[in-house]
Amino acid sequence: MPDEMPDRPVRPDRINVLYFAWLRQKIGAGRETVTPPAEVATVGALIDWLRERSPGHADAFANARFVRAAVNYEFASLETAVKPGDEIAFFPPVTGG
Repeated sequence: MPDEMPDRPVRPDRINVLYFAWLRQKIGAGRETVTPPAEVATVGALIDWLRERSPGHADAFANARFVRAAVNYEFASLETAVKPGDEIAFFPPVTGG
């Protein structure tokens, strides 16, 4: 499944992916470091690529409408660019009270 699960910063040729809440439970990991193909250039394309990695990924990303993302600590849309060296976090929508 994961290419690498480091406790140190991501290598500049890889993308560090973090999963929170039920995404973490479905995937079975809180983080992974991946090297997607060059054509994976947006958050949406990364989600599509991650879906193919395992049944847990497919389940977690079955409906991307219920997943939020941040790229390098900034909220991101499906069209936000991603590149090697980035850190992408996926989490469920949150509401405040």
